[in-house]
Amino acid sequence: MDATLEVVKREGRGKNEANRLRASGRIPGVVYGTGAKGKAPEGVAVAVDPKALLKILHSDSGANTLITLSLDGAQSRVMVKEYQLDPITHHLLHADFYQLAMDKAITVTVPIEIKGESKGVKVQGGLLDFVTRDIEVECLPTDIPEHIEVDVTELMLHQSIRVRDLAQDPKWKAVTDADTMLVHVVMPKAEESATAAAAEAAPAAAAEPEVIKKGKTEEKEEEKKK
Repeated sequence: MDATLEVVKREGRGKNEANRLRASGRIPGVVYGTGAKGKAPEGVAVAVDPKALLKILHSDSGANTLITLSLDGAQSRVMVKEYQLDPITHHLLHADFYQLAMDKAITVTVPIEIKGESKGVKVQGGLLDFVTRDIEVECLPTDIPEHIEVDVTELMLHQSIRVRDLAQDPKWKAVTDADTMLVHVVMPKAEESATAAAAEAAPAAAAEPEVIKKGKTEEKEEEKKK
């Protein structure tokens, strides 16, 4: 998804200026450039409309949305680098953006989406355990997937799907460790407890015949003595 966001430069810095800005209906932000010759990118202080930014963050692509940023009549392609929310009101307090080089790959976090109903759940009575809900991938800014689909239809009890099992896509490459488990089908806890209890009781049951046998042997020895 692409979006457009208009920002304006701000001159003031500091906590008091940030509070005044928020009181006026905007929030402080910083736009970081791509940098040059190995130097760290310089930040440009801006004022942002929080409502417009929240609309972008609440979209399907969320923080991975490509944004056409308009600043002083010039446009650039950016993404949200990070943002800060009030812990009580959940209002936006601050946002950082970084400018993209459209021909260079970036690393982003993409959510995993489950598709289908596992046979291990439907037929065998197992439970689907969704272990890892997002992974990191490397791709060009224009190729960022909104989500990565994982089909669990053929997944049976005690089977799992890991990052290495994902279908290959020429547009992106998984960066998260290949052994990372995404989803697996497990036995319900009640059944696990019953199985464990039966396993613990089994040795005691097997020992009973030995005790009985030993008792009969002792009785025969006593009869011989008599």
